[in-house]
This record gives sequence, C-alpha cells and structure tokens, in this order.
Amino acid sequence: MTNPQWTAVDHYFTETIAPADEALTAALADSTAAGLPEIAVAPNQGKLLHLLASIQGARNVLEIGTLGGYSTIWLARALPADGRLITLEYSPAHADVARANIARAGLDKIVEVRTGAALDTLPHLETEGAGPFDLVFIDADKVNNARYVAWALKLSRPGTVIVVDNVVREGRVATPHPDDPAITGTREMFDLIAAEPRLDATALQTVGTKGYDGLLLARVIG
Repeated sequence: MTNPQWTAVDHYFTETIAPADEALTAALADSTAAGLPEIAVAPNQGKLLHLLASIQGARNVLEIGTLGGYSTIWLARALPADGRLITLEYSPAHADVARANIARAGLDKIVEVRTGAALDTLPHLETEGAGPFDLVFIDADKVNNARYVAWALKLSRPGTVIVVDNVVREGRVATPHPDDPAITGTREMFDLIAAEPRLDATALQTVGTKGYDGLLLARVIG
C-alpha cells in the first residue's frame, strides 16, 4: 500500500532536514547490488533513530536485525567515541555487506556485527554481561517480536528505550490473522507489553516511502 503523495512528502523531509551523505547512499546502493531486500528504514526514519539515541544519551545500543547496516549507521553516529553498538544479523551474507558498509562509514571500531539467529545470540549477551543497553532497536523477523521484546527487557535498565519497527502491517495488526505469522507475532508482542508493568509504551502509524506501517516506542520504568 503506497501513495505518491506520501513518497513526495518523505522526499521533501529528507532533502530539507535529513539529507543523505556518501556513506548512507553507498550503504543502500551496495545492499541493493548484493541482492538484499529493499526494506531498510527510510532516511527520515533513520534520522529519528539517531535523534532518539542522542536524546537518550545512549552509550550502549543493541540492534536486532542488521540487514545492510543502514539503520546501524544512523544509530552508531549518535554514540560517543567510546560507545558500543552490537547488532545481530541472521544471514552471514547480509552481515558481510553490513560490515563493509559500517567500515566505510568509519564506525567499525564501535559496531560489532554478530551472525546467527538472534534467539541463540541473545543468551550469550546476557552471559557476557553485555548489557544493560540504553536503547534497543528491533527490526527482524516479526514472528519473534514478543520474544525479542522479552530479551530487550532482560538486557535493559530503568530508562532503557525500546523501539520496534513494522508493527502496523498495513493495518492488519488490528485484527487476528492466524494465517500470517508476522501479524500473530506482532499481536503477541502487544499483549506482552500491555501486561508488563515494567514497560510504558505507545505505537504510531506512519505513511511514507515504506508504505503504511508504524513503530512501537517503549520505556523501561522498573
């Protein structure tokens, strides 16, 4: 579901207050050339992630779902020189593209790309004491959204911000869709958050170059 006016407005926003630079443009181009799906966040959404990390004063960030590293670059640029971002990517091929994009952006000293199923990798982060993370961005397979939020909570502290992308599913999240695991998983996530007293959250619908979708924003309060 797309609309030419939505795209025009997104382009206007991007050109005026969130312009691309060489590293970001190249990250998208190389991801496309490598055959990665064109599902990275829009530029103005990337800038939103950057601003959220900056406002949060984040020093330690976790990203679940790297793809080609486009959102990773936006987030990592908000961190101080001694900050750290760990990003988890299921596909080794996608991870290789992301590592190259991140290195070209000059961020490989503070970004670590870990490969493998996130639900296998997350327990290792807990064992290592990698948290608590100041901000967690979740943009991976939607089937496991509830599990990813549960892990984000385990690896958090009071005040941690959790952002989950693609939660509207073109409006279909409002009704059960047993034949669509992505919607079922997203609704399970909303149920978990609604029942979790340690999370204060809201969700927003968005339109733009990525069509009709939205994001969830939560803060750990206890």
